Amino acid sequence: MAVSIKSAREIELMRQSARLLEDVFSGLEEAIRPGISTKEIDRLGEKLIRAHGCEPNFLNYNGYPASICVSVNDEVVHGIPHAAHILQEGDIVSLDAGLIYKGYHSDMARTFGVGKISEEAARLIAVTRQSFFEGIKMAKAGNHLFDISNAIDAYVTPHGYGIVRDLVGHGIGTRLHEDPQVPNFAQKRKGILLRAGMTLAIEPMINMGRADVEWLDDDWTVVTEDGSLSAHYENTILVTDGEPEILTMSGKCE
Repeated sequence: MAVSIKSAREIELMRQSARLLEDVFSGLEEAIRPGISTKEIDRLGEKLIRAHGCEPNFLNYNGYPASICVSVNDEVVHGIPHAAHILQEGDIVSLDAGLIYKGYHSDMARTFGVGKISEEAARLIAVTRQSFFEGIKMAKAGNHLFDISNAIDAYVTPHGYGIVRDLVGHGIGTRLHEDPQVPNFAQKRKGILLRAGMTLAIEPMINMGRADVEWLDDDWTVVTEDGSLSAHYENTILVTDGEPEILTMSGKCE
């Protein structure tokens, strides 16, 4: 496994990429409302990305046909936007997207409520978000990769939710997906030693019911097997000798 250590120049380019993506998500969050189609969300996202002079890194990635993954309710990730898929009051919607700035990728995801949502849905979103922060407490040079995984699991499991095991986080840099893979569930091994300069996309995907998922016939959309709600929270982070830096969180879209 070859995990890249970014130079000071590369880190600054990734920082800029991440800040631009955060700005895109800020615009997308403002657009979330009952009555908007998932296709409209995708069109807006691509427009915002290109307005920054960047490219959407999801578009045509391994054949994916959109710039923004828009996943509604029991859709875990990789939902394909459609003009006929209209958001309704009470839905939850996960947006996952990235962009390329001067050759460097950023990646982030958020789950939003559409209008007024149930207390159970709001709790799922909150626990998923917090699980990310529990995980990155361990994302320091000198710790091991799976310390992150174990911390996420230790926080989520007592809530009775299912942690998706078929999909994981990843390294990121000049490619969208680099080594290492970052599981969100407990591991028996330590994993690699974390070093300053590593950049990771950490992304817990948490189901209200069981952890099991399946793929729809489009070969992209991942849904919960039991039809339960799912939430997703992701940031691109930088490992340092001290506290990790969350590159996609300067306060615009937390």
